[in-house]
Amino acid sequence: MKNNKLVKYVIDSYQELKKVTWPTRKQLIRDTTIVVVSSAVATAILALIDLGLTNALQYFVSLKG
Repeated sequence: MKNNKLVKYVIDSYQELKKVTWPTRKQLIRDTTIVVVSSAVATAILALIDLGLTNALQYFVSLKG
């Protein structure tokens, strides 16, 4: 049964996972907080840019019409 590619893949994957250095709870919380805050800041910046460009486009369209 060890000749089966799927079985070999699962066994090899399990062995590789045993080598992983998993983060501590403190590291995980810190890194997750960084990602969430960074995502929120990037979203806010992009929303402001979108709002500004939308208003600018509406202004230029109203000048023509």
